[in-house]
Amino acid sequence: MNLDIRARTLLKALVERYIADGQPVGSRALSKISGLDLSPATIRNIMSDLEEMGLVTSPHTSAGRVPTPRGYRIFVDTLLTVQAIDESSVESKMTSSLQTAQPHKIIANAAQMLSSLSQFAGVVLTPRRESVFQQIEFLRLSERRILLVIVAPNGDVQNRLLLTAVDYTPAQLVQSANYINSHYGGLCFDDVRRRLQSELQQLRSEMNSLMHAAVEAGSEAMNDNSDDMVIAGERNLLSVSDLASNMTSLRQLFDMFEQKTGLMQLLDVSSKATGVQIFIGGESNLVPMDDMSVVTAPYEVNGKIVGTLGVIGPTRMAYERVIPIVDITAKLLSSALSHN
Repeated sequence: MNLDIRARTLLKALVERYIADGQPVGSRALSKISGLDLSPATIRNIMSDLEEMGLVTSPHTSAGRVPTPRGYRIFVDTLLTVQAIDESSVESKMTSSLQTAQPHKIIANAAQMLSSLSQFAGVVLTPRRESVFQQIEFLRLSERRILLVIVAPNGDVQNRLLLTAVDYTPAQLVQSANYINSHYGGLCFDDVRRRLQSELQQLRSEMNSLMHAAVEAGSEAMNDNSDDMVIAGERNLLSVSDLASNMTSLRQLFDMFEQKTGLMQLLDVSSKATGVQIFIGGESNLVPMDDMSVVTAPYEVNGKIVGTLGVIGPTRMAYERVIPIVDITAKLLSSALSHN
């Protein structure tokens, strides 16, 4: 979209003023803050043009104007001046929080820091769990209750309880685990499921049943995404009037954090991009609420993108401050996990 210098200057001034105080911006205010030597009539004409382009709109209750999602997009893509932050100061605070031996603790601390620095909600999509397994083990807990222990190639351990129709002996459990490990270790459970259909005819039927139960439980364990996202600072959003101004908005907020599906999809999409991405509600179908924006960046482990982090806040957020916070946090998290 081609805007002349006057229109660009006025749009930038309007968005910055609206972000600062949340009130519709009138022509009189723009004439003072834009730095342009223009008459109020000229400013009104330019604002009318911006409104026709869908970049600003006039609330019914005011003669002033506010930016639309499209206006925010032009602002963040072409007009925004990102604020320089004291990286060494931020880095020293973050580095101490990210110095821990446990990856899940590092990720939780990163989400907390994003929230603390932005005063909104911080979110981290955790690295995808490997879907393949290195080996399994069956532990008999009691009659017809077996603990399935699944070990991934990276050492991650998952446990699932199996309730069986047969009381297997310890010898049978060892035999079954050895068979699966020697024939299928290193594969994903979906592949094992397909191969089991044709390759287990030679084993006794009760052993078939145990192995099929193990594969189903193992597949469920490896695909469980209940801990795939860490969110910190949700309460901060309850004090943002733009997001929690009425019961409908509050319900949307709570649904978003309870369901997580929309955020998961958004963060998954942004993990395929490079650098900081900005998703603006009302413009992107991925953002669960119209008055919400999400600023994201992917993070890496040893040079490979494994997840995404970001800040969730109102569309009326100080993007020039939030963008560098997200950017530096992604870099520091990448470094901490790579050296862990």
